[in-house]
Formats: sequence, C-alpha cells, structure tokens
Amino acid sequence: MDTKGRLVAGSHNRNEFVLINADEVGRVTSVKELSGQICQICGDEIEITVDGEPFVACNECAFPICRPCYEYERREGNQACPQCKTRFKRIKGSPRVDGDEDEEGFDDLDHEFDLANGHGGSEVGLSSRHNIGRGAYNGSGFATPSEVDAAALNPEIPLLTYGQEDDGISADKHALIIPPFMNRAKRVHPMPFSDTASSVSLPPRPMDPKKDLAVYGYGTVAWKDRMEEWRRRQNDKLQMVKHQGDGGGGQNDGDVDDPDMPKMDEGRQPLSRKLPISSSKINPYRMVILIRMAILGLFFHYRILHPVNDAYALWLISVICEIWFAVSWIFDQFPKWFPIERETYLDRLSLRYEKEGKPSELAPVDVFVSTVDPMKEPPLITANTVLSILAVDYPVDKVACYVSDDGAAMLTFEALSETSEFARKWVPFCKKFNIEPRAPEWYFAEKVDYLKDKVHPSFVRERRAMKREYEEFKIRINGLVTMAQKVPEEGWTMQDGTPWPGNDVRDHPGMIQVFLGNNGVHDIEGNELPRLVYVSREKRPGFDHHKKAGAMNALIRVSAVISNAPYMLNVDCDHYINNSKALREAMCFMMDPTSGKKICYVQFPQRFDGIDRHDRYSNRNVVFFDINMKGLDGIQGPIYVGTGCVFRRQALYGYDAPTKKKPPGKTCNCLPKWLLCCCSSKKKKAKGKSKEKLTKSKKSKDTSIQIHALENIEEGIEGIDSEKSSLMPQIKFEKKFGQSPVFIAATLLEDGGVPPGATSASLLKEAIHVISCGYEDKTEWGKEVGWIYGSVTEDILTGFKMHCHGWRSVYCIPKRAAFKGSAPINLSDRLHQVLRWALGSVEILLSRHCPIWYGYGCGLKPLERFSYINSVVYPLTSVPLLAYCTLPAVCLLTGKFIVPEISNYASILFMLMFLSIAVTSILEIQWGGVGIDDLWRNEQFWVIGGVSAHLFALVQGLLKVLAGVNTNFTVTSKGGDDGEFSELYLFKWTTLLIPPLTLLIINIIGVIVGISDAISNGYESWGPLFGRLFFAIWVILHLYPFLKGMMGKQNNVPTILIVWSILLASIFSLLWVRINPFLDHGGIVLEVCGLDCD
Repeated sequence: MDTKGRLVAGSHNRNEFVLINADEVGRVTSVKELSGQICQICGDEIEITVDGEPFVACNECAFPICRPCYEYERREGNQACPQCKTRFKRIKGSPRVDGDEDEEGFDDLDHEFDLANGHGGSEVGLSSRHNIGRGAYNGSGFATPSEVDAAALNPEIPLLTYGQEDDGISADKHALIIPPFMNRAKRVHPMPFSDTASSVSLPPRPMDPKKDLAVYGYGTVAWKDRMEEWRRRQNDKLQMVKHQGDGGGGQNDGDVDDPDMPKMDEGRQPLSRKLPISSSKINPYRMVILIRMAILGLFFHYRILHPVNDAYALWLISVICEIWFAVSWIFDQFPKWFPIERETYLDRLSLRYEKEGKPSELAPVDVFVSTVDPMKEPPLITANTVLSILAVDYPVDKVACYVSDDGAAMLTFEALSETSEFARKWVPFCKKFNIEPRAPEWYFAEKVDYLKDKVHPSFVRERRAMKREYEEFKIRINGLVTMAQKVPEEGWTMQDGTPWPGNDVRDHPGMIQVFLGNNGVHDIEGNELPRLVYVSREKRPGFDHHKKAGAMNALIRVSAVISNAPYMLNVDCDHYINNSKALREAMCFMMDPTSGKKICYVQFPQRFDGIDRHDRYSNRNVVFFDINMKGLDGIQGPIYVGTGCVFRRQALYGYDAPTKKKPPGKTCNCLPKWLLCCCSSKKKKAKGKSKEKLTKSKKSKDTSIQIHALENIEEGIEGIDSEKSSLMPQIKFEKKFGQSPVFIAATLLEDGGVPPGATSASLLKEAIHVISCGYEDKTEWGKEVGWIYGSVTEDILTGFKMHCHGWRSVYCIPKRAAFKGSAPINLSDRLHQVLRWALGSVEILLSRHCPIWYGYGCGLKPLERFSYINSVVYPLTSVPLLAYCTLPAVCLLTGKFIVPEISNYASILFMLMFLSIAVTSILEIQWGGVGIDDLWRNEQFWVIGGVSAHLFALVQGLLKVLAGVNTNFTVTSKGGDDGEFSELYLFKWTTLLIPPLTLLIINIIGVIVGISDAISNGYESWGPLFGRLFFAIWVILHLYPFLKGMMGKQNNVPTILIVWSILLASIFSLLWVRINPFLDHGGIVLEVCGLDCD
C-alpha cells in the first residue's frame, strides 16, 4: 500500500475517499509470503499430507521433521523429539515400536497397509511426494500393470536416494523397492502383495548373503551410514560452537553458517522458566493464613454470642461490617496461594530465531498508542512514547506503531509529523550507542553517569549534538501547542490549503497517514525505520463510539489490513518503553514452542516516574503489582491492566484456546464381561457422535478456508456464488467480524502477514472501511471480539473474556522495568482515577459479564474467578468502610462501645487476631519483595479511596444502570512542567474530598471530647476509654496523608471545602449533644449533705 506520503481520509458510508498532500513520504508494503517448512535433520522439504496440512511429527512443539526422519528416529534413534525431548507418539500409518501405547479405535493392524481396502491413504500421499516421475500417476495413487511395464527398471541406471542420484552409494545398497500396481516411489513400509503380483516381472536385485535381509528394506546401510555421518557432523559443529571462544580456530570455522546445521542444544531449551517462591517463605505464609482463618472463626463466634445490649445498634453495624471485611479478605487472599516468578532467556531466543546471515524469524509486533485530548495528554509526552517504540531493540521490519488520535486533533497530527522527522536522527543514535531509556526526555533528565560502559570515542560529541537537536525539537512542539490554543474561526487548514478533516471533533471522516514505513523514509544513516501510522477513526452524530475500547478495536482492524502482525502491544500515550528489549521479553513466552500456544497476553507491571519518594497517595500501587499479580500468575495468569500488555491477535478475535487431546480411557479387565460390553457400547456410541461432530467441524473449517482464499479479496469471493451452502460460513464470518473480505481473510492467517494478492488500492479502501463509524453494527465487536464494551474499565472485562475462553496469561517482571509512565501526582486527580476504575467495576458487577454468574463450564479456574470477583465487588466495601470509620467518633461521643467488657479469653482472641494480621503482612512483604512503607501507604489509600471514590462510584454506577444517568469519562492529566512535586499537596475542588475530610474532623472532635470526659470523670473512666481511643486513632492514622496534605498547603485548600467539612462536622456534633449529652435526662440529683442548717 503506497500512500505517496499523503493523508488518506474518507467515509465508507458516504462513499468519500480523499488523498491530502503532506510533506512526508510513507509507504506500506506486503509481508513476504511464508516459505515451506524444511526438515531440521536432513534438510528436505516437509511433505504435505492428504489432508492438505504439513506433516507434524511432534504434537507438543511442532518441531519440523520430515516423515522419513521421524520413522528412523522412532526405529533406530532415541524415539524423542530433538527439541522438546518428548517421546514421539505413533501416527497412523507408522509401524509400531517398543513402548507405543494401545489406543482404542486407532489401530487397524490387520488392514492398515491393505491399499485395496483404502487404508493406505497417508502412505499414498507420502509416496507421491517421493515419486521419481516416470510413468503416469493416476488420481488414486495406483499404477496399472502396463504402466509398471512401461517404466521397467534398467539395471544400468543407478537407483535414486531422496530423489537425487548419489554416486557415493553403490547400486546394491540402494533401498528402493517398487511393489506392483504402484508408481516408482520409495516406500516407507514393506507392502503385502496380492497374488496377481506374480504376473508382473521385476528385474532381480543383487543381494549379499553376508548382510542382513533388513538391509534391503527401508533403513539400509546407506541410510544408516548417512544418518550416522550427519550425527557425527552435528556433534562436531556443536563442540565447535561451544569452544569457539577458545581461540583455537580450526578448519571447521567456516561451517558455522552451514544451512543443514540444526538448532543447537542451547537453542532447543525453553525460552523461559517458572521460579516458585522458596518453600521456606511460602509454606509459613500458607500456614499463617489457615491459622488466621481459624482465629477468624473463633473471633466471630465470640462477637456474635456476646452482643452489647446497651449499644445494640452499634454492635450490630460493627459485626456486619466485620463479616464483610472477612469475606473480602478471603477473596483477596486465596488467589495469592500459588505465587510464582518467571525468568526469561533472551540469548536462547536469539539463538533460535536469529541466525547469522539469515533474516530474523522473530514474529512481527504491532504497537498501539492511544490518545484523546492533546491538552490533557501533552504531545511531547506522546512523542517520547512513539520515539521509544521506534527505537526498540527489535528488527525494524517486524515493528509497526499505530497512533490512535480519538480527538482528531490537528496538534497531534503535526506533532507526529515532527516526531517522524526527529526519529530519523534519534533511532540510529540509540542503536549505535545502545542507550537506555530510549525516550529522549527521560534519557537526558537522568541524574546518572551517562559515560558508564561507553567506550566509543565519538559518544560525548554526538550526545551533545543530539541533546541540542532534541531541545530544538521540544521548542517546535511547544510552538505547536501554543499555536493550537488559538483556533481560527474557519478552522485549521493544512500546508496545501486543504481544510483539516477533523475540525469538527464529533463529525469527521476517518483519517490515515503513513509517516514512516518499509521502503519509505530512511534514517540519516540510510537504514529502514519501523512503520509509523496515524489513525483517527470516523465519528458521526448518533453513533456510540465506545470511547477507548472502540478506538482500540479500530486499531485492531486497520492494523490487520496494513501489517497484520500476530502479536500486538498496547500502551497509553504516557507509557514509554523503558527497556528496549521489552518485546523480546514478551516473545520468550509467546514464541515458546512448548507453552506459547495457550498464552493470550503477557502483562508487564506498571512503573512510574515523577512520584515523590514517600509515595504519599500510593501511586506506584506496588502491593498490587508485586504481590497480587505474582499470585495470579501461579493460577491462570494476571488480569489485564490496560497498558503495557502484549496480546496474541487470535485471542482478541474471540477464538478458544487450543486444547490438548486427552489420552484414551482404559478399561479394567477384572470387571464382568457384561459390564465391559455395556461400557464399550456406550463408548462406541459416544465416539461415533464425537467423530460426526469432528468431521462436521472440519468440513465447515475447510469450506470457510476455501471461501476466504485470498485470490479474490477485491470484490468478494469468487466461484462459490452458486452454492448457498458454501456461503453460510462467509455469512457467519461477516456477522462476527464485519463486512470486509480483506479483514476476514486476515483473521484466518494465524501467523500474520498481509493477505496475498492484495493491491494498494484495495488496502487503502479497506483501511478506511474498517474504521468507519457504522462498521461494527450487527457484529460481535465489543461483545465477543476485541476489547469488550459495557464498562469504562474495558481492560478487566477484556482479560476476563479471554480467560473464560481457556487462555492463560503470563506476568513478566524484567530486571529493568519494561515500561514507565506518568501518574496523577495530586490527590484530586488520583481520586478521579480511582473513581473511574471503581465505576467500571460496578458496571461489570451489574452486567451479564459479572464473574459471579458468568463463564461457568469454560476454561476459567476457581481461584482466578475469586480474583475477578474481588476486582468487581471491592467498591461495595465503601459502605461498610464508611460506617466502620464513623463508629469510633460515635462511641467517643456517646460513651458506648461496640465490644462488651473484655474477658481474658476475649483479650487473648483480639491479640491473636492482630498478631495474625501483622504476621501475614510481614510474610507477604518477604516473598513479594515489597517495603513495609509501601504496604502501609497502600493500606492508607485503601481507606481514603474507599470512603470517597469507591462510594461515589457505587452511587454513579447504580444511577447509570438503574436510572440510565450517564457519567462522563475524565481523562487524568499526564504530567506537567511546573517543577518537581509542585502539585503534590495541591487540592483542586472536587466533591470526592468531602467524605474523608468530614471523617477526619469528627474523629478528631471525638478524641477531644472523649479525653475531656475522662479528665472530668476521674481515673476510673480511662480504662474503658482506651479501646475507643485506639479505634479512633486507627482511623486518623489511615487518613493522615490527607491531613498532612491539608496542613502542608493551607493556602491552596479551597474555602468551600473547609466550610462544607466544618458544617457537616458541626451538624453531627449537635446531633450528639441533642441525643446523649453529658448531663442525665432525669435532671439534677439532690442529696442530703448531712449538715444541720438550723
């Protein structure tokens, strides 16, 4: 697809297609066609079976081995796959060897090689592969006797081995046997001949009586000598590779690039491994959890059987809250039962998929960057993210970056144009000196010794020049931002005078601009650059565009048309690649032949820049990313958190995960014969039904593949219009994916790549078509395909659906953080971010996709379901948490308490309860690698967010679902330039700040009143006061970051916030005075003083 450097805009529904001139050159080309597989042992091409599929010897890793080598390894070798070391299973048509399992319904030893009865189909296909080519070959694979006579053997011509003449092998050592009624092809197995074979004369073959007769079958001396010679040569090469650093050299130095050389033993090893938590850490942790559950049972037994009669309402509220806290703790705790860590081997990845002198075999990756409002998401931040992607340590022809501008902003487009120009200088500088990170803003801001490990003499000079170039680039971007703040009345116009198509944000056509790409603009050193594509989907009034989830689905479709990489990475515009090898880290899991096929995505933890050292508002969220996610990784994988995630494209298309075939059941011979007969008859019926279903599914799959063959993507499907039954699969595909034949064809390419036969015109047309606003109507987009709609937190819902399809995910924590982003630094923005997350959870809780009742009987594991339930019900905790944080003030003001007079048993129980909580936290810190300050900050913000953002989210979610009142999505600001931590204590007006401040004031008032009451009543009142004070101080300590922020910047606190908080606290205090003042309601008690007044 060649855009000639022009912006492509258009609308499929309005039949508009416009090319707008620009000053950049961009081009997208098709991916090369995949070549056939080559046997890694003998170098021959792997044959195609009669089903049209390549021969697969190992069902575990699909290591490419041809049929003859597979037979030889089973008969003469170690009977195991050279790559994954898994024992070969017997394939139908292969002779048995020692150790094969008995499989019911699979073997037919009496007629397996009886070609007359049609049981030799696989061998016929195999023999056709080795056909020498003399004589006619009819459709059934048999040759008539006349054909055999016509192609009679000439003893003067040496026979062929592997279809080629080998002068080094004498004629008497060849193993070519041509049975009657067969073409001249090499047989894999000895054939039982019929009696009619005697009428066909075959030339005699010289036989040496000293040799074994098996020599003259398949597997002769020549074959064995050849295999042994090959093994010896490979061992020599392996030893040479292992000792190539010894400086010995030798004559074999030039053989390293031998095309016949297979993957070395190191390259056959797994690309990653699990690192279970040490048993000395995890076993005590599990024991403490079980002990804590037992203590919880005893605690609730005591609490329920010992009510407080004079404060029954307070006691009942407290017990209900505590039960809810215990249930939520169980949902949060048990998914941490099997925590694991993982380790990747990047050297093995390179050894396996990147060979010297050959093109890289690493899988292509499409990277998605989403942005909406350039005023809240500064273009300079987005530009740094794009630059870090373009400079990633990955083959340039395997990377494509797609930037989604959902605000259709001219500022974003112009900033991206400037970024593509600066990338021509930045990318070669990064790769030449191997710098980290590759986002220039953070690279030049690092306060480290940038000369460390740098030995290139020109590094200092070029670094200074590059820093100057970047500063000029920043000036140009800042100039664009300043200019964009004054919008002309007639709207923006482009350089050639054409009006900007996105002047109306809510009504504009779809736009695509390819800035960089294959065979397009090169860097200053003449090297290719990764693709950079600007995408703004069409928007029209009256359509639901589904916010970020809709934008991501548009990127899925347009990337499938242009590049169609099998894997996709999505990042927010403020999350740059901090580790240039992040994509390789993900490929260690995705491309692992043993376990990669079932992985739907690889999630990386979120790390942040620009946060104060104390992380007052728990922006880093370390407890979740370093404890909870490690626990989920040991079950079915972490949940998707919205950014820093590498997806398998097929998983996002709504397909089920591949399943392993279960081994056939075995029947015990000791059972009665009549029972065996009943069981066998039932099994046969069940197998018959399953076979029928399997054949039907295969037929439908084959027809769908034939229907969507890509010779005819221009105007639809050819050659099948006359058959309505053949059109049914196409209609199903259109209902699922939409009416784009190019996109539907791309979905069938599991390994990615642009469909063959596609032209630039058709790709341009389809790219605009798939981002049109009405494309998703009456399809499964947002329901079963792509990012799922129905919640502002589309990430949780999307990951949940994939796990329900049987996929598993992986959590990858590299030593150097893979991605870093910007976090909202002030409390108001932080609370709005938490509000959005909690609102999304409430929407999922009240939808049909709620994990409490959705997805049973599928691939979701029970503990994984526990985690998803916890992720959607946690906003409900805001109600009991708000009530529980109010109870201390009520107890201090009323003189009541939620616990009766404590006995020795009760005091021991309470001490054990607090001790178990402390020990659990300490052990979590130990195996999770989290600091105690991070744990405490997380606990504090759980209370602050719970009584404010979670509560508002619960109310808004109920209004949205029950009353249809919609809430707007608020984009959190992405960084600022006001100085380091300048906004840390800034309080912006928001109603979210009222509940925590009110709780803080009433608890402080309660403490003052309680202490004053104890002072006035004497020493005996201090004992009962201790429990109430402890309760209230617990709440105040959790709200301490909120209080410190207020006290640190009093001049920045809005007056209305202080007025509202004092007003609510005063009302609550007056109610207490009215209900239960210090004085008794019975009036003043008069007593006789004992003095005689007379």
